[in-house]
Amino acid sequence: MSEKKKLIEVMDGPSLTRTITRIAHEIIERNRGAEDMAVIGVRTRGALLAERLVATIEEIEKISLPLGLLDITLYRDDVHTRLEQPIVQKTEIIFRVSNKVVILVDDVLFTGRTARAALDAIIDFGRPKCIQFAVLIDRGHRELPIRADYVGKNIPTSFNERVVVKMQEQDEVDGVYIEKPVEE
Repeated sequence: MSEKKKLIEVMDGPSLTRTITRIAHEIIERNRGAEDMAVIGVRTRGALLAERLVATIEEIEKISLPLGLLDITLYRDDVHTRLEQPIVQKTEIIFRVSNKVVILVDDVLFTGRTARAALDAIIDFGRPKCIQFAVLIDRGHRELPIRADYVGKNIPTSFNERVVVKMQEQDEVDGVYIEKPVEE
């Protein structure tokens, strides 16, 4: 018997676009521009967010930014306990990360384990000047001492809820939803 779930919208498409624009402005302001910056998105929806973030920053700053896409599957500390056969996607970082301000982008920050894995993966490519972390949603429940530098929205959740980010490029709609189990 499958458990029934209810989706509650917490961010619609226009709100998601405004949030990405705000994060782009915060990144530019904090770094006094976008010189020596690169953006790396965690696959899958973090990479899609990174692409939009780069487009927004480039439009504001009138410069071209390096964009990398990162698969952290083999860096996860639960890779062998979570999946029998992990699905590994392609990592595409074709620029030097050394001495750059790297903006790491993911869709949801939860326990911090994905962020930790992403940090390990980035360091394998070189030594950035610094790494700043941008997330669309911070839902709390950290297991590691990790925090985001840029947060689109804080959404406190319970452990039995799930945050679902949908993006036009992948899901044919933009939005953020809380998936709650329905009690019968």
